[in-house]
Amino acid sequence: MSNLREKLHEIVFGTETEMGRKFDLYLLWLILFSVLIVMLESVPSLDAKYDAEFAVIEWVLTIFFTIEYLLRLWISPKPSKYIFSWWGMIDLLSILPTYISFFMVGYHYLLIVRIFRLLRVFRILKLVRFNNEAQMLLNALKASMYKITIFLMAVLAIVTLLGTVMYVVEMNEDGFNSIPEAIYWAIVTVTTVGYGDMIPASALGKFISSFAMIIGYSIIAVPTGIMTVGIAQATNPKKKCGKCKQENPESALYCNQCGEGLSN
Repeated sequence: MSNLREKLHEIVFGTETEMGRKFDLYLLWLILFSVLIVMLESVPSLDAKYDAEFAVIEWVLTIFFTIEYLLRLWISPKPSKYIFSWWGMIDLLSILPTYISFFMVGYHYLLIVRIFRLLRVFRILKLVRFNNEAQMLLNALKASMYKITIFLMAVLAIVTLLGTVMYVVEMNEDGFNSIPEAIYWAIVTVTTVGYGDMIPASALGKFISSFAMIIGYSIIAVPTGIMTVGIAQATNPKKKCGKCKQENPESALYCNQCGEGLSN
């Protein structure tokens, strides 16, 4: 029995073996299929026509994911650690709503059941575990956190300034009734969304609006560049010089700053 649990643990939690990769692949497709069913079920015309079919599919998928959850509990060295882990809670949340909807019947509970059933979308969060590059992206995001924070602060300052100026120019006209509303317009304009619910009428206001749009296109490239550099640094390990602390390429034998020999 111990050997069986070890073998199953290697297949279910590991991806190094052929069986482990196949298990993850099949589970990936089932998760995608379950998410697709949730989306289709939200379409009123399809739900009215295929309500029974959707219910059967949902219960089959729920039973499968329940077996998977119980299997992970059984083969985990520390079941309690898995239960209270992030992925353990996601696994549990992905199956609970269906069981709750089975017991909660009656007109007054229908809205509550529908809210609980929306939690089935949590299944899509399990897709992250199949992405080997997720950790690299996370490391790149952490490395770029300070730059992104400064960038967001700069954007916040820009939209605040633009909103304030636009409020002064278009005061109480076309929706510019307060500085917060004008800042909302600036955010929508700079992000190039352009809902069209607030439009400047004066020539100066239109000039400022055009300037904000141009700034918006320029701003789009900044976070892209920050993340690109972060990903490049995450995928290309560096050697740090012990003398001057300068970072060098992994293949470098000597520091490009002070010439000190680099240890492997």
